[in-house]
Amino acid sequence: MTDFAYRALDARGQVISGVMDAADERAVVTRLQHDACMPIEVRPHTGRRGWGLALAGGGRRVSGEHVVAFTQQFASLLEAGLPLDRALRVLQDVAPTPRLAAISSDLLQAVQGGSALSEALARHEPRPFSRLYVSLVRAGERAGALDSTLGRLARLLEEAKEFRDAVNSAMIYPALLSLSGLATVLFLMGFVLPRFGTIFKDMGHAIPLPAQVLLSASAWVQQYWWVLALGALATVLIGRLALSSPGGRAWLDRLALRLPVLGPVVLTADVARFARVLGTLLRSGVPIVAALAAVGETLSNSVLVDAMRRLADDVKRGAGLAGPIGQLNLFPPLAVQAVRIGEETGRLDELLLKIADTYEAEVRRRVKRVIALLEPAIILVMGLVVGAIVVAMLLAIFSLTEIPL
Repeated sequence: MTDFAYRALDARGQVISGVMDAADERAVVTRLQHDACMPIEVRPHTGRRGWGLALAGGGRRVSGEHVVAFTQQFASLLEAGLPLDRALRVLQDVAPTPRLAAISSDLLQAVQGGSALSEALARHEPRPFSRLYVSLVRAGERAGALDSTLGRLARLLEEAKEFRDAVNSAMIYPALLSLSGLATVLFLMGFVLPRFGTIFKDMGHAIPLPAQVLLSASAWVQQYWWVLALGALATVLIGRLALSSPGGRAWLDRLALRLPVLGPVVLTADVARFARVLGTLLRSGVPIVAALAAVGETLSNSVLVDAMRRLADDVKRGAGLAGPIGQLNLFPPLAVQAVRIGEETGRLDELLLKIADTYEAEVRRRVKRVIALLEPAIILVMGLVVGAIVVAMLLAIFSLTEIPL
């Protein structure tokens, strides 16, 4: 049995909270419903007091996790039959951060003043609510199915976050390996080798050329380490400036797509995101031109963002979607054929979501394959560098003692 903290609405519509011992979260929900309470949030109890202390920063920033939780709770409240203003008031009361509470209060005031929810959300665009978020809510309002649309939006945000976290988590180990290897080399060059250099200098004995080169490099690193630090800082700043400029970002994105191993991963990830978001928007009733505009803002590669603009223009002219996508020469043939079949059968949204499942799984497989190649490569490079340093110093030591090799 595990302790779970919960928040729920009782029969009088008041927010209640507490801790319950249960086998899992589903058991907590079942018991609350049996007590005529509507669950709002259930999570493992961590022993911390309060619900708004999870993030630092004074609540100025709303994280992606909070946006997902906000959307899920919003959908649950509307599905339970609460009026829009009452649901927003509850969300204001249970907001985990002051920032999200203030946003909920602003949404409540706007709705009570006669504004549509999508118009109120647009006032907080692009953060924390993206254009995609606002477009889906607007479509749900027009269709009269805001509760189901919010539920679909919550699933979309959660799936996107899980996919992104899975890829990022897979890259942690290679990054740690690279950093540890760099730190080891810098430690040897800056602290260990200078001690040997002092010994060889005092003895006045000629040492082999590899050791001389290594000791000279070590002396340079020890004396001019600040040059390396400034060079690393300048590289980071130049990279940020390049990414912030349209021309530099476009050049880097084109280069990323042309890389032999990482290029297909980047392209497949954006194709999966394109299919997932576009399928969700179309299923929610968003017009395809507006959907393509919203999709463009979710893609990471500017080459594909420009492609979305051209697609929207072609669709406006009545060219359909499959033909222009095939002419881009960016999308895999399977995706193009699926879009064509979806247009012919009227099941475009369904096939797009299936494409998204297929290519998200493909990205995970390719990331694992890249890491399977990257990890031994990093270890091999580290071994060669450290081994070369050790061999060079051993040669110098053997030359001092005149031991034949």
